[in-house]
Amino acid sequence: MSLPTTMRAATRREYGGPEVIAMETLPVPAPAAGELLIRVHAAGLDRASLHLLEGDPWLARLALGVRTPKRVILGQQVAGEVVAIAPEVAGYAVGDRVHGVATSGAFAEYALAKPDALAHTPQDVRVHDAATLGVSGMTALGAVLDKGKVQSGERVLILGGSGAVGTSAVQLAAHAGAEVTAVCSASKLDLVTGLGAHAAYDYRTSELSAMGGPFDLIVDIAGNRKLRALRSALTPTGRLVIIGGESGGHFLGGIQRNLWASLANGFTRQELGWMFSETTSQGCARLAELVAEGGLRPAIDRVAGLDDLAAALMDMRRGALRGQVVIEP
Repeated sequence: MSLPTTMRAATRREYGGPEVIAMETLPVPAPAAGELLIRVHAAGLDRASLHLLEGDPWLARLALGVRTPKRVILGQQVAGEVVAIAPEVAGYAVGDRVHGVATSGAFAEYALAKPDALAHTPQDVRVHDAATLGVSGMTALGAVLDKGKVQSGERVLILGGSGAVGTSAVQLAAHAGAEVTAVCSASKLDLVTGLGAHAAYDYRTSELSAMGGPFDLIVDIAGNRKLRALRSALTPTGRLVIIGGESGGHFLGGIQRNLWASLANGFTRQELGWMFSETTSQGCARLAELVAEGGLRPAIDRVAGLDDLAAALMDMRRGALRGQVVIEP
């Protein structure tokens, strides 16, 4: 397949807000051993992309680059077409539709990926939907079904139910037969009830004690409620899954709440834990199957171009998105 030598990409060469993003023309990367090259058809904007842009929490810069970011191109979630394959890669062919996570940055016309973080995209799954599964979908899947172990008939509380992860978490819990309560801003209550939540509450005006608990499972997405309050809303044997956090300062960024949960877990019948998502081929395929069956309908706020990425990140930072934005390079 004849490929161009250059591509457009959304880059950042320093940490900061959306204002540091630039559009650059870069060489199209060549797949090294164990890699594939994908022509990007769509790339999902997940919450982690904002944290990676800002370099928050600072502790993460030990891996991302202390003074400047090691990876210049932004973005993680990807859906597209395989256009080149290293000799050692098996199970994929040029022309295959795939989705998952890009290792070189997804907000570009071409991206590199590892085969164990990709899956084949079924023909009846839209590329925009597939682009939301590699991080946002995988995180929701892990929190609700894998670590959360939700069962039919259980009562589940999703804190942060209107974002990229939360909208999928609400649907996965409802699809499993749980009675779902979601918490979000007042302007998005209709969104989460439309996705399957039995009840929805405005996080600004509602206390946990007024949400009809106790709950068998609480999934706290990028929250800042104290561990003590979360435990009080659980049943005596309930389960808590913390995903990220928006408190705790620039250095730890809320990680200390995760550590307190791990420490307290050894002294209670409740299961108190936290998680970071790991993208796998099996997980991506499982999510695509749910989309194809109608059990999951990714909530997409809008589809935008590379030039609109900064504006989308600004909307994400101020909590204006209903679901997530998908970028078309």
